[in-house]
Order: sequence, then C-alpha cells, then structure tokens
Amino acid sequence: MFLDTHPISSKSLEKHYHIDGDQFGQQYKEHLSDYPEWDQKDHAQDWMIFPQNLGSQLSIDETSLSNGELYTILTNKAAKGQKGVLVAMIKGTRAEHVIAILKKIPEKERLKVEEITLDMAGSMNLIARQCFPKAVRVTDRFHVQKLAYDALQEMRIAHRWEAINEETNAIDNARWEKKEYIPLCFENGDSKKQLLARSRYLLFTSPENWSESQKQRAKILFAQYPDIQKAFSLTHKLRLIFSKTKDKGVAYTKLAHWYNEVTESGFNAFNTISATIYTHYKEILNFFDNRSTNASAESFNAKIKAFRTVLRGVRDVNFFLFRLAKIYA
Repeated sequence: MFLDTHPISSKSLEKHYHIDGDQFGQQYKEHLSDYPEWDQKDHAQDWMIFPQNLGSQLSIDETSLSNGELYTILTNKAAKGQKGVLVAMIKGTRAEHVIAILKKIPEKERLKVEEITLDMAGSMNLIARQCFPKAVRVTDRFHVQKLAYDALQEMRIAHRWEAINEETNAIDNARWEKKEYIPLCFENGDSKKQLLARSRYLLFTSPENWSESQKQRAKILFAQYPDIQKAFSLTHKLRLIFSKTKDKGVAYTKLAHWYNEVTESGFNAFNTISATIYTHYKEILNFFDNRSTNASAESFNAKIKAFRTVLRGVRDVNFFLFRLAKIYA
C-alpha cells in the first residue's frame, strides 16, 4: 500500500534501503500488488473508466502521457485532485472514440452531471454535449485570456523583428562606411531591440504589480509603440472583466463592449480572440454562474507529469496507468 500512495523510483529504493530497486519493482508488479488481477488491465492502455467517481461538476482536458501520445481525461472537481478524482482516461482526442467509451457509463448517471468545464476545442465541446446533455458547458476563462495574451505578444514580436532588421541594416551601413556602430539607447539603457525583448513579462502582468524598472520600461515602450499600449489595454480590460465582474448580465454587456473595441482597433492579431468570443460567448458567460474554471484539470495533468518524472518516464504504460488508478481512482 505504501507504494500505491507514495510513488518511489527504483533508484531511490536502492539508495535508501540498499536493495535492488528494479528487482523489487518487478516483484511488486508481479506478486505484491493486485496488478495481475486488475479488472481494467486488458484495455487500460486504450481506456479506463471509473463510474463510481462521477460527480455533479466535472472537468475535461487532454494531456500527453508518453512519446507525445495524447489522452482525454475526465475528472471530478469535488475530489480536489485526491483519491476519486479520476473518472475516465481515454487514449486519443477523437470525439467519436471518446464518446463511445464514456457512453459505457450508464446514461442515468451521466444525466446527473450539472456542469462541465472545458477548453475551446470543438472535439471537447462535442464530447461534453453528447455524453452529458444536461450539463452546463463552461469555457475555461484562462484559455480565453491566453488567446488575448498571445495576440499581444504576436504584436510585440513583430515589432521586435522590425527592430532586429533595422539594427542589422544599421550595422551593415556602418561597416561599409568604416564606422563603429553604436546603437541608440533609451534612458533606461535598453536599445530598441532590447526594449521589445525585455517587455515580454511586464505585458503579462497587471500594472499594479510592476516593479519600478518595469514601470519605466513600459512608459518607454508605450511611447514608442502606441499600438502595443492599446493592445495591452485590451488584454487588461478582458482580465478585469473575468476577475472583477460578479453578475452574468453585467459581464455580457462588458464583453460586448470589449468585443466592439477589438473590432474597432483593427488589430489583425486579435482576429482569433474576437472570433472565439463570437462563437463561444454563451459558454464563456457560463463562467459567471459559479466562476468555475478548468484549473483542477490542469492541476491533475501536472500531477501526472510529476508522477511520470519520479518514475523516470513511462516504460510500461499499462503498469503506469495501474499505479495512477490506484492513487487517483
């Protein structure tokens, strides 16, 4: 039981207990654990389901288990990442396959699910709609915000390439004229190229959390690139809508105004986020009912990756899944 709740690598066993860890691990797998009689052993690598862990609030997400192989994972929010959190783990993200497996859970039980959080992938939306028809689907707010951050960073990177090309041309010209190239620097010591490179993190952060050097850098950046200032203002407003607004009706109005601002800005980089909000606005607004996010699913994915790291990778997928099920299912 100790091994089921505290995953320890064979090397750690050998170091701390002076035994052959690899041999002990093999003994545990073949004799000490109930792995040989595990009722999901024959199909675990393709799918595992644990209907007893179904709850009223679920999260669905995907994760990479080994060698880039993706698995769709359904988790129960009420378990808070502990035992009983894992409802299903299915190889692949193809909607038809995942739906077929999840429908092995009795319909009566699936109809009890009231809410499910997910990202904006069409396959996830289809899975949630087909398998849990009575559940409110909630698009994860952090996925929406990330699209806005990505658009802002895309604009910064485009300007940085312009600065790099400008500096390269200036260096070439100085070489032809047999002069020393001295880059123009701003009052904080940044060249234009450095200013754009070093502004990456401050653009992810709220202004109230900026350090003094970040405030100075932001002031210079926004003076040089008003479009970045406008784009940053848009991302910050979206962040505030999610973090400060409590009422769903108010959020609808604010999101509509924000959408109009994005449209009027003419920023091509924001086309994806504006199209996403237009398509998914109902599921996005459902966040304001219970303020549910997919953070629990992301946290569980992190646990899987940590478990994989402790075991120094996944050599036997079936046995890895068995141990994962013993701890979390």
